[in-house]
Amino acid sequence: MTTPFDPIVLGGKHLANRIAMAPMTRSRAFGTGAEPTELMATYYAQRAGAGLIVTEGIQPSPVGQGYPDTPGLHTAGQVRAWRTVTDGVHREGGVIFAQLMHTGRVGHPSLLPDGLVPVGPSAVAAKGQVFTHEGPKDFVTPRELSEADIRQTIADFATAARNAVEAGFDGVEIHGANGYLIHQFLAPNSNLRTDGWGGDTQGRIRLAVEVATAVAEAIGSHRVGLRISPGNPYNDIVEDGPDEVYLALLDRLAGLDLAYLHLLEGPDRELTGRLRKSWPGAFIINPFTHPDATGPEALKLIEDGTADMVAYGALFLANPDLPRRLAAGGPFNTPDKATFYGGDHRGYTDYPALTA
Repeated sequence: MTTPFDPIVLGGKHLANRIAMAPMTRSRAFGTGAEPTELMATYYAQRAGAGLIVTEGIQPSPVGQGYPDTPGLHTAGQVRAWRTVTDGVHREGGVIFAQLMHTGRVGHPSLLPDGLVPVGPSAVAAKGQVFTHEGPKDFVTPRELSEADIRQTIADFATAARNAVEAGFDGVEIHGANGYLIHQFLAPNSNLRTDGWGGDTQGRIRLAVEVATAVAEAIGSHRVGLRISPGNPYNDIVEDGPDEVYLALLDRLAGLDLAYLHLLEGPDRELTGRLRKSWPGAFIINPFTHPDATGPEALKLIEDGTADMVAYGALFLANPDLPRRLAAGGPFNTPDKATFYGGDHRGYTDYPALTA
């Protein structure tokens, strides 16, 4: 029987165990330049015992930023600053992937430079608010992306992936979940397009497919993972019966030989099983445990074959040496809700409660 503490080869990297650190927005890239800080380097190095670290969401372009003080990977300064993070993790024997996150319509003009406004597949505002330096503000109606804009967005992801490799990352995870840009294209309530980037299933999955393809071509498919969250209502996404779209997406991506698929699970464990069966490569699950943080009991998902790896969020905040504690059966520090948000300022009300 496979155990959570067995090694695994992922994208050509030998991982010490099957416990991943889930991506969690921390909003600690203070100051100008959206560059990672010394605090962030310490934070990730402390958690290098994870088989795989997936970073907080990193914007691939200025317009991709949706929250205060989140880091980027689109300038030379950002690349240099991320090198301090990756060097620290590697000194501790860890493996770290950069999560590339374009927030799309989620955000506010006050968070963006040079008069930019949030963008999306269609001019449909999300219901709700986002935290800014001036306090919570309503989401605005995004500018609908043109064909040229979409092509530039795909290129931005590929460039950010190349920057990630230059910065020392072992790979990248494309964020296609949680109501951000790629998820907005997948969902029928945020994508009202009737051209080749919307309408039917093939149109709605097209951006995810083309981003994954471009990033794989830029840095090698073995360095690329994808995160999805079928049916996740976060950020005003409505996906009733998401099976068709996501099974079609996995079918289109199967031939790319990506490093892994990372599922932010909803309450439908049967859908998880269908996705697992349809995906030919490594399968990481961030299991549905809302409203609680994922606990030690989730390790059985590796033992019973539901997934190859399990991703932990909040428990990693409270326990930087989480894999060691899981192997020993505890003790575990209890996550403090004040640390759940750790500077990212958001009040989560729908699942996923703890990971962004």
